[in-house]
Amino acid sequence: MSCQLSERHSVHATRPPVLSLRRRLHTGIGVAAAVVGMLVGAGGRPWALGLGPSFSADSQPAPMTETWTFDRLDQIGGHPTTVLGSPRVIDSPPGKAVEFDGVDDALLVGAHPLAGAATFTWEAIFRPDGGARAQRWFHLQEDGSDNRMLFEIRVAGDRWFLDAFAYSNGNEKALINKEALHAVGEWYHVAAVYDGTTYSNYVNGVQQLAFPIVLVPQGKGRASVGVRVTLVDYFKGAVHSARFTRRALTPAEFTGIRRQR
Repeated sequence: MSCQLSERHSVHATRPPVLSLRRRLHTGIGVAAAVVGMLVGAGGRPWALGLGPSFSADSQPAPMTETWTFDRLDQIGGHPTTVLGSPRVIDSPPGKAVEFDGVDDALLVGAHPLAGAATFTWEAIFRPDGGARAQRWFHLQEDGSDNRMLFEIRVAGDRWFLDAFAYSNGNEKALINKEALHAVGEWYHVAAVYDGTTYSNYVNGVQQLAFPIVLVPQGKGRASVGVRVTLVDYFKGAVHSARFTRRALTPAEFTGIRRQR
C-alpha cells in the first residue's frame, strides 16, 4: 500500500494520476483523495495542473499606463537619465517642467515605455518656443532595429505644426497637417493613437490627421527627450509630462492640461 501511494504522489510517477482518478470515480472520497494526490504530485500548486494562472516574478506584465513627470533631471518615470547640456527644471502653469535650449540640451532614458504594445496612446504636454524649423523632441526607439516613434514639430515663423512619425518593419508614416498651425510659446497637449489599424494624432484633443497602417509591437529599447536619439534636431521649449497607455484612447479620455492655481 505504501508503495502505491508513493507512486501516485510522486512527480516522477510512471502511471499518470488521471488513471487513478478514473478508477476511483465511484466514491467521493476516492475522487478527493486522487485530486489531493495530483496536487501534491504537482508540488501543491493548482496552476501546475492548469487550474489557475501561473505568474513568475521574472515576467511581470507591463503596466497598462505609465506616466512620466518632468519635475527633476536625474530620473524620469522612475528611470535614470543621462543629461546632455544644461536643461533646467522650471515652474509653469501646468506645474514643474524641464526646459530645453534648442542647442544641446536633452535627456536620454534607457527605457521604451510602449515596448510590446499592440495598440497604444502616447500623450505629452509641452511648450514649443520656436527656433529651428525641424525639431524631434520626443523619440522612442526599439533596440537593434530602425523601428521607432517620434513626436516632432515643424516651426514656421511664430507658428508650428505637429509631426507624429512611426516606422515599423518597413511601414512608415509621418502624420503632418501643414494647415493646422498653432502659436509658439503656449502649452499644448498632443497625442498619437494607434488602434490596431489606424494611426492618428491630436493637438488639444482635435485630430490633425489619421492614416491606415500596420504597426507591429516594438521590443525593448530607449527614449530621448529634447532631441532625436542620434543627437540631431534639438528642441527649444519645455516638456511637462507624458503618459503612455497600452490601448487606444478617445479624446475624451486624454489627460489634457490641468493648470496649477
